Amino acid sequence: MGKQTAMEGNEAVAEAMRQINPDVVAAYPITPSTEIVQNFAQFVADGAVDTNFVAVESEHSAMSACLAAAVAGGRVMNATSANGLALMWEILYIVSSLRQPVILSVVNRALSGNINIHCDHSDTMGARDTGWVQLYAEDVQEAYDNLIQAVAIGEREEVRLPVMNCLDGFLLSHSYELLEVEDDEAVREWIGPYQAINPMLDIDTPLTFGPLDLYDYYFEHKRSQMEAYPPAKEAIVAEGKRFGETFGREYGLFESVMLDDAELVVIGMGSTCGTLRDVVQAARADGVRAGMLKLRAFRPFPAEEIAEALSGASAIAVLDRAASFGAHAGPLYAEVTSALYSYGQQIPVNNYIYGLGGREILPDDLATCLDDLAGIAESGQPGEPVSFLGLRE
Repeated sequence: MGKQTAMEGNEAVAEAMRQINPDVVAAYPITPSTEIVQNFAQFVADGAVDTNFVAVESEHSAMSACLAAAVAGGRVMNATSANGLALMWEILYIVSSLRQPVILSVVNRALSGNINIHCDHSDTMGARDTGWVQLYAEDVQEAYDNLIQAVAIGEREEVRLPVMNCLDGFLLSHSYELLEVEDDEAVREWIGPYQAINPMLDIDTPLTFGPLDLYDYYFEHKRSQMEAYPPAKEAIVAEGKRFGETFGREYGLFESVMLDDAELVVIGMGSTCGTLRDVVQAARADGVRAGMLKLRAFRPFPAEEIAEALSGASAIAVLDRAASFGAHAGPLYAEVTSALYSYGQQIPVNNYIYGLGGREILPDDLATCLDDLAGIAESGQPGEPVSFLGLRE
C-alpha cells in the first residue's frame, strides 16, 4: 500500500521520476514545468537517484540529448511546456521515427503570441502528429499514475514509442491535492529494469541510425512506423489494467461517466473533466440523461471505441482547449466527428472552444453545453459549428 500525501502536480511528477530512477534526464526549464526538473535536480544532488542530469542551453538541445541517450541504450525522461515543446519540434519527429521510448511530461501552456504562461492545450495539440503517444490527466493522482504507466507502455517490445504525460499548467502543476504515492520498490518492481533494443553502444553489433532516407524507401519506413500505433493502443489498456491490479487504480483509453443511458454527452480532456463531472451529476439529479466521456489517450486516438461508446447518444458536445486556426473546428472535435462518421454514427455534434490562455471555465459555462444539446437532440440538427465558452462580450 502507498502513502497518502498532499503534493503539487509538478512535485508528484518529480516524485514519480525519482521512483523510476531514469538513466538520463536532459532538460531546460520553462514555466510552468520548471519545478519538475528543479525538484528532480535536487534528487540528483542529494544522491537519491543514479540519474545523469544534463543541463543544456535550450529545449531543442534537451530533446537532442534525450534522443542520443535513448539511442545509446538508456531509459530517458524530460519535462517541458508550450514554447519549449515547440522548440523541440524537429527532434520530436526523429525520436518517434527511431522508435525510442523517451518519456516527456508536458505541463500544458498556451503558445505565444501574445506571451501567456497559463493553461491551454495548444502545445500538445500542435504536436499531435509527431508520432508520440499522448496521455492526459484530470488530477494530480492521474499525472503521477500516468507517468509510471507511460514508461511501461512506451517500452513494450511491440510498441517502442515515446510518450507524453500531459497535465494542465497551474491548474494541476501548481495545485496541491491529496494523492496516493506508492512505495518506491513497488513502483520499480512494477516497471522492471530497462531492456535496451539495438543500443548504439553495442560495438559488437554496429548499426546505422537516422541515415539519409530518400524516396526509394522512406515511404515504406513511414508505413512500417504506423504499425506501432494499434499495439500502443492495446498497451495503454493492458498496462492500465495491470496498474489497477497492483495499485488499485485501473485506467483505460477513456473513462465513461453515466454513458450507458445518456442522451446528452459532453467529451473533454484534462482538469476540466473534474468540473464537468459535477455538472453532469447535477444534471442527472434534475432528471436530465446526461453523460461524460473523459478522454485519456488522445494518441493513438481510440476512434472505434469512442464511436461504440457514443452510439446511444442523441447529441454530443466536444470541448476543445485549443484552437485549430483555419480549420473547420477544434482538433478534438475533428477526431470525434471523423470517428463517428467512419463507424456509421450519424449523431449531431457541437464544438465548444474554451479556456484559452488560462481563462477560467465555470460550471454554468458547462451547463450551457447541456442546455444547447437538449435543443439539438430535439431538432436533430447541430447548432453553430464552433461556439466559445466563457468568452467576454
